[in-house]
Amino acid sequence: MGLTGIQILGMLPKKNCKECGFPTCLAFAMKVAAGQADIAACPYVSDEVKEKIAEASAPPIRTVKLGSGDHVLSIGGETVLFRHEKRFEHPPGIGILLRTDMSAEEIGSRLEKFRKFRWERVGVKLEPEVIAVEDAKGDSETFASLVKKVREEVPEAVLVLMSEKKDVLAAGVKECGEHKALLYAATMDNYGEMAELAKECGFPLAVKGDSLAETARLSEELIKAGLKDLVLDTGPRGVRELYEDQVIMRRAAIKKRFKPFGFPSITFPYRFTDNVVVEYMIASVLVAKYAGMIILSDFRGDLLYPLMVERMNIFTDPQRPLVVEEGIYPINGPDEESPVCITCNFALTYFIVSGEIEGSRVPTWLLIKDTEGLSVLTAWAAGKFGADTIAEFVKKSGIADKVKHRKLIIPGYLAGIKGELEEELPDWEIIIGPREASGLPSFLKEWKAA
Repeated sequence: MGLTGIQILGMLPKKNCKECGFPTCLAFAMKVAAGQADIAACPYVSDEVKEKIAEASAPPIRTVKLGSGDHVLSIGGETVLFRHEKRFEHPPGIGILLRTDMSAEEIGSRLEKFRKFRWERVGVKLEPEVIAVEDAKGDSETFASLVKKVREEVPEAVLVLMSEKKDVLAAGVKECGEHKALLYAATMDNYGEMAELAKECGFPLAVKGDSLAETARLSEELIKAGLKDLVLDTGPRGVRELYEDQVIMRRAAIKKRFKPFGFPSITFPYRFTDNVVVEYMIASVLVAKYAGMIILSDFRGDLLYPLMVERMNIFTDPQRPLVVEEGIYPINGPDEESPVCITCNFALTYFIVSGEIEGSRVPTWLLIKDTEGLSVLTAWAAGKFGADTIAEFVKKSGIADKVKHRKLIIPGYLAGIKGELEEELPDWEIIIGPREASGLPSFLKEWKAA
């Protein structure tokens, strides 16, 4: 179990120096206990205490980081079985497979798919992160050449290097430089030499067992050897066993604090079917239960997009609504005669409204008021989108300097505050817009500033 704030406070120097960014040591200790602050922020805590607190407060499933620079993928770090208990921390990395026996054309096509399949939904980027490079020939030069090609052409990709031969993996490691790839995999036959390689390069190591029991045994041996960053593959023989293994490992790690299973997992849905649609269906189950990484045989846009949306939905923190920043958003190149609309900063509302305005092709200024992620009516009921708060925002936003007219279009559902808002903004004419965003195109096309 993690330490409480009071237990952490007992290990602190109690200087109340504020150098950690908190007013008191107690406040800092409470934030550390809640996982909202790092014990390293205290400049007066000894390394021994830091290590003790970090170990005690670490999540039951270790966070493993891969990649480098601006392209780092974190997997694991989970603390709960179900999202409603708190939240899921790190979405599973989704990747495509490359093999050294593939033709140059096929490899080029798959790299192009990796670059091409990028989407944005309610302000969230949906994109794959991982490329798995598999040794199919036992040839270190061919393997290293393919790894080099991937690093050069898609440097943002996080790599999984797949071979059971140490010399082949070592050749791939040399091409990675500071880019931290996942080494796949240590088995009962080679875990000693794989542990040596992982220590030498400092890369995380995947464990591939023949069963849950063998995976646990391998994990224990590698932990004893001093390795901390592991990723688990239990070697299931069927879809049911794959699903059950994920659940058993997560439950054992979180409920029983069973350290050998306290690591994220890596899965390969294509090993269980030749049907790509079924493969993606298996992947969709693994997004929720409980893969740390999912390697697909190939990418298909019509199947990958819904998988990405599912991942986004499941790993969106239910305690924190998606929001956009407060401010002025020019759409379609507005000028001083263009209409001015206002709405809340709930991301879904923003993207629906902005989408309808873009579709109308009418140059428009869209004001986004911070309502802490609440929708229009909910924000109004909570006192965060009333006449007084809207008026204050309009005055400080600077929109008056961008337009000659003084006409503000408010959502139709706020018609009741029109009079009050005109009192708060005596220089502005308040216009009631449509209730639904779908009515904006026709409404804006009839707009006249004069």
